[in-house]
Amino acid sequence: MRFAFVLPNLAGGGAEKAVLKTALALVERGHQADLFLLEKRASYAVDRRIQQHIVAGKLHRGWLGKRWLAYRLGRTLRRVQPDLVVSTLPFADEVTAMSGVPRHWCRIANTLSAEIDKLKRSSPSKAERRLKRYKALYGARSLIAVSAGVARDLTARLGLASRVATIANPFDLSAIRAQACEPLPFTPEREYVLHVGRFSAQKRHDLLLDAWAALPDERDLILLTESTPALQTMIAERGLSRRVKIAGFQTNPYPWMAGARLLVLCSDHEGLPNVLIEALICGTPVISTDCPSGPREILGAALPSALVPCGDAVALARRMQDFLASPPDLSHLDLSAYSAEQAAVAYEAIARAAGGHA
Repeated sequence: MRFAFVLPNLAGGGAEKAVLKTALALVERGHQADLFLLEKRASYAVDRRIQQHIVAGKLHRGWLGKRWLAYRLGRTLRRVQPDLVVSTLPFADEVTAMSGVPRHWCRIANTLSAEIDKLKRSSPSKAERRLKRYKALYGARSLIAVSAGVARDLTARLGLASRVATIANPFDLSAIRAQACEPLPFTPEREYVLHVGRFSAQKRHDLLLDAWAALPDERDLILLTESTPALQTMIAERGLSRRVKIAGFQTNPYPWMAGARLLVLCSDHEGLPNVLIEALICGTPVISTDCPSGPREILGAALPSALVPCGDAVALARRMQDFLASPPDLSHLDLSAYSAEQAAVAYEAIARAAGGHA
């Protein structure tokens, strides 16, 4: 079978990484996978077995720009004739929907109602427009949710009457452990705690830094994200410039995870946070806000003490201190539900149903 994946670009987020891993898992099971990028921008390397198609040099937004991209995308997809087309992230979903190609599913990688609820606090009218946009885009479409929480959110909170399948992000456990053995590009001066994620309001670097300021000056906090003036100011205002290191985006974050005493995720909302699963595969304890959705699905049954309330810097600091003093036992964790093979089998089933394959 032939699978087509559509993304705005490969700018370095978790959704993009998950799509690449899904495509590779399908290739390794004997299928063909094509990657369609709406702009030529990439932070990730693409396996040579995955065929890339660059729709445009840069994103063209606005009424006319989206339709021009949709025309170019649709023309190429119809020539390729994939058995299944999967778009990820709202802009790519919208452009692919406009192209009118058959067998199109939208992969939802975030809890959309949490995004709308947060927007409502600052701009109720903008939140209402965003909700209408999502209902118009996703209301009658076939959707792939990356977690059970995202699936519930789509049907119960957003009230969509869509067909929703739940397929978790894929992880090649043995490959991640092998990559974790590669050397770090530097020798840490002290033990460190790690945060991996782009600098955005959703990821709550402010909350993490507030919690870190409350901990003793015994370790460093390393941020795997690109440095920005806003982030640097946030660190300096808390007097943490010596205790917090910005290491930039890393194509292989696993040695950083394996070397950390602890990985922390403090988002207000997620879909299925890759970094929690990846750190656990590397044998590193994690702490996460109990945000919608994903962290509780990953940790709730096996490691509930790793969950802290959203937006509570005091609780986050206390739990970090507890885990650093007495790390939890990870030996009983079963991560087999997130295997790459299991995800690939689920995509195969959708493609067979969409295209009538036996």
